[in-house]
Amino acid sequence: MYFAALLARTEDGWEASDMELDDVESLSDLIDLARAAAVDDDTVVALIEQEDAWFGVVRVDGEEDPRYFVSNASAASRSSYGSMLTDELLGSDEEDDELDELDLDGTEDGEEDTIAAFAGADDEDEEDSPGAEPVPAGPLGDPRLLDDLGVSNKQLMTLDGDALSEIAESLGATEVLEAVR
Repeated sequence: MYFAALLARTEDGWEASDMELDDVESLSDLIDLARAAAVDDDTVVALIEQEDAWFGVVRVDGEEDPRYFVSNASAASRSSYGSMLTDELLGSDEEDDELDELDLDGTEDGEEDTIAAFAGADDEDEEDSPGAEPVPAGPLGDPRLLDDLGVSNKQLMTLDGDALSEIAESLGATEVLEAVR
């Protein structure tokens, strides 16, 4: 069972809305929903979880490139919505061509590659499956995507269980998230 919600930052705090995953067929659809929920092109955080198996965070700031984080890439890759995120983070060519050009790992040129640093992939894994990057069993993506909102990368990397509630608490959005749960 999935739960998904959008948290949109406003002048008065956060607004939450339930995200209908039935309407999401691709990562582009998810990003479009997040941008549509934005107030004055401010930050929107999409939260998705599948029971206690994995959770994902997509951050959209106006027209900037979206940023992603998945708590357990291996578990997420075995679910329809999680695979959209892991495919994007691992560079799968199956999704929209326009997204292939984006720098979605959250780094700038010359910075450490966030995906490689936190994916747990090493050269031996790449040799074992030529042409395809292995799906790591742990976190994948940009663990710093919520740092400026009160959720440190360390905290995000260690969340489990009721992770979305803990994220909402750190953001100061517990009440609005629980209202859509």
